Amino acid sequence: MKGNPEERAIQLGEYIKETGATVRAAAKAFGISKSTVHKDITSRLPRLNRGLFSEVQKILELNKEERHIRGGMATKEKYASLHRS
Repeated sequence: MKGNPEERAIQLGEYIKETGATVRAAAKAFGISKSTVHKDITSRLPRLNRGLFSEVQKILELNKEERHIRGGMATKEKYASLHRS
């Protein structure tokens, strides 16, 4: 998903809004780096669509607040699977 950065920024914003995806998940879905997603969302999207940017920022802030929980769950699952083996 290379192409026009402005179009990509809008598509990323809509994707994150619809799915609640993290930056990492959005990067994987679009086949681009996390840095590119971050740049598109924080630099390009506010200039292109301020309303969408506000909605996406809320989702990303929530993801940021919850990341320690997801990390803890991943670690718990890792050790549970090792214990089962």
